[in-house]
Amino acid sequence: MKKLLAILALGALLMGFAGVSFAQEAASAPAAEAAAEAAPAAEAAAPAEAEEAAAEPTVHKGDVAWMLVATLLVVMMVPGLALFYGGLVRSKNMLSVLMQVLVVFSLIVVLWGIYGYSLAFGGEGLIIGTFDKLFLSGVTLDSLADTFSDEFKLPEFLFIAFQATFAGLTCALIVGSYAERIKFSAALLFSAIWFTFCYIPIAHMVWGAGGYLLDKGALDFAGGTVVHINAGIAGLVGAYVLGKRIGYGKEAMPPHSLPLTMLGAAMLWTGWFGFNAGSNLEATSGAALAAVNTLFATAGAVVAWSLGEAMIKGKASMLGAASGAIAGLVAITPACGSVGPMGAIVIGVLAGFICLWGVSGLKHMLGADDSLDVFGVHGVGGIVGALLTGVFTAPWLGGTGGDDFSIASQVLIQAEGVVITIVWSAVVAFIAYKIVDMVIGLRVSEEEEREGLDITAHGETAYNR
Repeated sequence: MKKLLAILALGALLMGFAGVSFAQEAASAPAAEAAAEAAPAAEAAAPAEAEEAAAEPTVHKGDVAWMLVATLLVVMMVPGLALFYGGLVRSKNMLSVLMQVLVVFSLIVVLWGIYGYSLAFGGEGLIIGTFDKLFLSGVTLDSLADTFSDEFKLPEFLFIAFQATFAGLTCALIVGSYAERIKFSAALLFSAIWFTFCYIPIAHMVWGAGGYLLDKGALDFAGGTVVHINAGIAGLVGAYVLGKRIGYGKEAMPPHSLPLTMLGAAMLWTGWFGFNAGSNLEATSGAALAAVNTLFATAGAVVAWSLGEAMIKGKASMLGAASGAIAGLVAITPACGSVGPMGAIVIGVLAGFICLWGVSGLKHMLGADDSLDVFGVHGVGGIVGALLTGVFTAPWLGGTGGDDFSIASQVLIQAEGVVITIVWSAVVAFIAYKIVDMVIGLRVSEEEEREGLDITAHGETAYNR
């Protein structure tokens, strides 16, 4: 600009002020020279300003599109879980399970928006966040959420929606442990209390800024501790507190519709790609790694569970294959972003065999009526996956760990996360169940349980005869 002004001034001098003295012309020369010297400096500043602008975080349309799809895939897991659980109960309780899954999920999503997101991700803290974003205060179309890359962000509304689905599904998982005997209102009240005092703190400790387990270096890519161990332990405690179903161990209680269970398992497997690959938060090769691991580990668990059943019982069952798929999905959840595909297969195979034992041998040892094996699959599978994450993240085993990665050190950190989650969830769940029991009562009457919760709790039947 200075150079341009100098040129214009010089032109004016030549055209209109020819009579100006030589001394005045000489005086203008240094100004022109100064302007010429200043021009390169101004030109050099322009790239610097452009570089600074380029360094500002940006929102990539591809990431937004992927995360919208991932969120929708996770929401599809809600009917998937409902059908998986619904097919496993007796026909007289089918609708009650569908209702519990759907309404518990919906309740938690509402609570997530009101205060859950703020406490889990709204600020720094070892165990809990802050109330800074209560009622999503301060969240606008322009506010951004972090990803794993400093230069890229997500619209905060999208991150809130994605994480809301995790919270809702975690509480809905617990439904399977107390199915066929809990009051509908009790299930809702328990879910609200447990979500507030258990899910939120564990989520913050593992994923939130300044979280204790995050700062310790615990690896949980998509929720092995936060979701599965957390829900599995709460389910086991619930099975003990509510007691066994009437006739349990004396009467046959076979699943009323294995085709529905298979359909639900298929929907869960599909939706789990959003659950795991979506946790990468970006449409990058990291999402592709999580996706291929989700595919391989689940397939390995199906094969292992079916093989284990064939060796133990002489026949591989459809229920076993579907359960194996869920076991593989659970186990790979914490590891999907940090292990290689071959490590994923090993994790899936081990989870298939170990969870088969979890729903048979271990279940009998514990003596609890965990109706739909929430602990045997999600609790046990989550523990297996969390610990093996510390093994197969090693770079020499195909993982993404650094050159200084130590299996022993990482497994110890993973074990600490597992123990904290088990103890925290067990204590909070026990207190929550007791509070609900004192306030409104936990269990339906014997007459209502024998008639079935579809009619007694909801006035409907799943099938018209």
